[in-house]
Amino acid sequence: MIKREAEKKLRELARGFPAVSVIGPRQSGKTTLVREVFPKKPYVLLEDPDTRAFAEEDPRGFLAQYERTGAILDEVQRVPALFSYLQGVLDTHNKPGHFILTGSQNFLLMESISQSLAGRVGIVRLLPLSMRELHREGIPARHYEDYLYTGFFPRLYNSTIEPADFYSSYIQTYLERDLHQLKQVQNLSAFQNFLKMCAFRNGQVVNYSSLAQDCGITHNTAKEWLSLLETSSIIVRIRPHHKNFNKRLIKMPKLYFTDPGLAAHLAGIPDGDTIRYHSLKGGLFESLIITEFLKYRFNNGKESNLYFWRDQHGHEIDCLIESGGKDLIPVEIKSGRTANNDYFKEIGYWNTLSGNTPEQSFVVYGGDLSQQRSAGHLVGYAHLDPVLKFLA
Repeated sequence: MIKREAEKKLRELARGFPAVSVIGPRQSGKTTLVREVFPKKPYVLLEDPDTRAFAEEDPRGFLAQYERTGAILDEVQRVPALFSYLQGVLDTHNKPGHFILTGSQNFLLMESISQSLAGRVGIVRLLPLSMRELHREGIPARHYEDYLYTGFFPRLYNSTIEPADFYSSYIQTYLERDLHQLKQVQNLSAFQNFLKMCAFRNGQVVNYSSLAQDCGITHNTAKEWLSLLETSSIIVRIRPHHKNFNKRLIKMPKLYFTDPGLAAHLAGIPDGDTIRYHSLKGGLFESLIITEFLKYRFNNGKESNLYFWRDQHGHEIDCLIESGGKDLIPVEIKSGRTANNDYFKEIGYWNTLSGNTPEQSFVVYGGDLSQQRSAGHLVGYAHLDPVLKFLA
């Protein structure tokens, strides 16, 4: 098993809350993590028909089995009625880490928690593996294009399944299982086309009208479906920062898939070598770095502190890290392997406006060297620690 960085935060929350919930996209490693951390707790999968029927028909009797030992309740959102009864059990026993809850339908799980278990549950958000976790296990990629094609879902690293086969099955599971249960998407074919159109916009500012038109849906439907993807942790939207320095700013968010391999598959990219010359390479690389930052934050139990900045003249900073509640750390992201001074052009423009210093300015690029330059830090994609300290 690949050791997950979220384990430390999970243990910490289990010492303080009577219940802890691990949320995240399907196949991100939630079940493996909680069973590794809490091996003595009974494991209960609520997708099992007989188990689910018992929990639905007699929730009080179902939970009574685990009042003394506690339990791991996997896919607990499948039985919403349990949450009201679970509230009483947690209040009665008030034992730290008594129940561990997991679920891949984050929208249903978080809705149930907010309604019945607010203040009683610590939350860990788990995305697929990070580069740091793979490097620690001695599983680096030959080239970053391999990461962009393969992605980071654990099953791709502990089995012989091919990425194309994995993602094809993953998409069908998400479409036919999760969305069918939610009944929020009536036309699955249209939604699958919408997913593909989103993949081609990975790393770009979202134009809802253009996206809706290309998919043959309404503007409001496009917004609703993007919200569904975001709540499912399939995508993340990075908002523009409000600081304008008397400039008119772009107000729409940028769209990133939380796993570049899924985006590459949806875009029809057949292998890692093809990515080298593909028009989507820059956006995929940008999503790789942005989500690496997010994984670091989430694994430490924190929300996103990432933004971007773009004015009406096209000047842009790919990522602004809001550090310490006041400092804004600019990070430019370039997929090229050979750095040049142009990589720091937008950093210089931003620093002139903001008064920021080169010591707190970064360019992350597709090469291996890391060095301090007069305009800022040059950081290799696999050596992100100088930037990560601002995400702590």
